[in-house]
Amino acid sequence: MKTTSLPGFAFATVAFALAAACGGASSSGTAEAAPAKPAKEAPPETKSEGPKVGDKIGQSAAERAAARAEAAKKRAEEQARKDAELAARGVKRIGWEDLMPEGEEERLAQMYQAQMAMLYSGAGIAEGSAADTAVQIGTFNTVKELNGKKIRIPGYTVPFEYGADAQIKEFLLVPYFGACIHAPPPPPNQTVFVMSEKPIKMKDLAQAVWIEGTIHTQTQESELADAAYTITLTAIEEYTY
Repeated sequence: MKTTSLPGFAFATVAFALAAACGGASSSGTAEAAPAKPAKEAPPETKSEGPKVGDKIGQSAAERAAARAEAAKKRAEEQARKDAELAARGVKRIGWEDLMPEGEEERLAQMYQAQMAMLYSGAGIAEGSAADTAVQIGTFNTVKELNGKKIRIPGYTVPFEYGADAQIKEFLLVPYFGACIHAPPPPPNQTVFVMSEKPIKMKDLAQAVWIEGTIHTQTQESELADAAYTITLTAIEEYTY
């Protein structure tokens, strides 16, 4: 905040005049006060972005940005290397959006809107009623070109059995954590039924994984959710964030 020194300057002028009179100063003139110097304006404050996870003490904002850019570059290079290895084995890395045929997102949005309109059009939903259930909204429409292809896709596992020593040979793969358990299941064409010849011990359901195997446009039904795709598992590994 900018401040002025007018009250202090006036007091200093009076004190100087009194001192000159007591010291026998000449009466032919009076001392003139030096003009007050304008107060310097404080430089505008600059807000720092603040530290982010992984930033080191003493790094400037430019150094932190450069370090993040370098880390992103290394991740991209590593991903490109892995994709080349997958291609050499005839495996293609895909995302969940690749499982949805053309126009499916628009159809799904309309179905969600219709569901919300139905829920809020009348009286509230009674707890424990038929309407008070997690409904799986969506279709079984698939991308036929994926049938029989070797693919690699990330996701979260939803086993049908739980326990410290549970040996899993079948489970669901979903795009977000908590689906089918704490949240409604994804659409059938965003749910994959995974089958493994060898039993797998699930350690941490909150840990995302990479699934590799042969995908089929084969419908599977279960108590947790219905799936429009089935994968015969050949490899599973932890997903690195």
